[in-house]
Amino acid sequence: MRLSQVHVKFESCLIEDEPEARVCFSYKMSLEKRFRMLGIDHQHGRGREPERGADPGVSRRQRGGALPGPGQARVVRLGEPHFASAGLQGLETRGQRAGAALGGQDDWVEPGPNRAADSHLSARPGSKPRAYRRRRFPQRYTAADVELLAELDTAHETLSGPATQKILQREFHNFSDQRFQRLSGLSVAQLYRLRQSRVYRAKRVAYQHTRPTQIAIGERRKPDPQGRPGYLRVDTVHQGDQDGVKGLYHINAVDEVTQWQIVGATAQISEAWLIPVLEAMLSQFPFHIRGFHSDHGSEFINPTVARLLNKLLVEQTQSRPRHSNDNGLAETKNGWVIRKHIGYGHIASVHAERFDQFYRQHFNPYLNFHRPCGVPEVSVTAKGKQKRVYRWYATPWEILRQRPGLAGFLRPELTADQLQTAAAAQSDTQAAAKMQEVKRKLFAGLNRRRSA
Repeated sequence: MRLSQVHVKFESCLIEDEPEARVCFSYKMSLEKRFRMLGIDHQHGRGREPERGADPGVSRRQRGGALPGPGQARVVRLGEPHFASAGLQGLETRGQRAGAALGGQDDWVEPGPNRAADSHLSARPGSKPRAYRRRRFPQRYTAADVELLAELDTAHETLSGPATQKILQREFHNFSDQRFQRLSGLSVAQLYRLRQSRVYRAKRVAYQHTRPTQIAIGERRKPDPQGRPGYLRVDTVHQGDQDGVKGLYHINAVDEVTQWQIVGATAQISEAWLIPVLEAMLSQFPFHIRGFHSDHGSEFINPTVARLLNKLLVEQTQSRPRHSNDNGLAETKNGWVIRKHIGYGHIASVHAERFDQFYRQHFNPYLNFHRPCGVPEVSVTAKGKQKRVYRWYATPWEILRQRPGLAGFLRPELTADQLQTAAAAQSDTQAAAKMQEVKRKLFAGLNRRRSA
């Protein structure tokens, strides 16, 4: 049976959820007459009658437009083999009902040509596809320019990008070297790209000589005195700046076991100023010095201090990163002793010698013979946490006197009886009052000099 003789007729069907309720939807679909396109009727548009002789499947704009020319579309009869081979799917293509405006029911308009498809089909049979070639920008800087840049970096030891760019500009503009004409306009980003090129790396080979291994000064670990006196914790306290003038520095050294404390003062923390103060401070301890622990400051971690401690056979250690308790004892004494008695105000470095004498004659004897300190008792909980309890308060001399084998810890020129005599020379309050009187005179002299 020929395709043109087929007559398909579908009555309007109502789609209902409940057939007996007689409730219809807003839309109904119908396929009427012979191979007309699918029409959708709207309930609000039923009263609108189409124009006489107009096809409802073609818009008014299409009806009023110009007819397609012979190069754009052609009219195909439904009985032609081309249409028959297309089947019913040809009804759903673009422009399928435009032929109805030409006056025939059985006419169909074939869509116009597709440029992409025509160009693809127009290729010659057996012809090879054209190879893909990536678009590249024209090369501006030649291999000679890259080698010249490598020579310049070799002479200047590879300066930074902006500095090298400035030299390239000066070579061409200031010194009229025509070799740098193109490189004078080189950007910093392109300069770094050229340094990564194969030509540059073949020309510019940077050698870094083996550096000699430096001797480590001070092992990073927490000292372990094992109940023996002589392991010091040392720290520096700066007495502020004023109008760009540095103040004096306090050197605070505390024994870990007995809390014996010696304080010194210096105008600067350079090697020439610090070494005499350290020697005088170490000589004021009544026992042998076995360990010297500080933070990572350069005032203590340097070859000069290392030679001094090696001469005294003192083990030098320094605090570990992220372990604030390694030097916590000295930090505590900084706040509760030095800052409490001296304060935070600026003191000029020219007064360092006067403060050092005050510490040696009055302040240090008061701290070690007449100022009680809390002695911690460390216990470990069931969860492994250390807990400190302070039940015993005693002066550093009393703590030292309780150490078994005291005679073996003291210096040869000192005895326990001499230390006891110095401790009993005056009471704690008398020693404190004497120290406060000298301190007031010391600060009064500072205030008179400031007012003058």
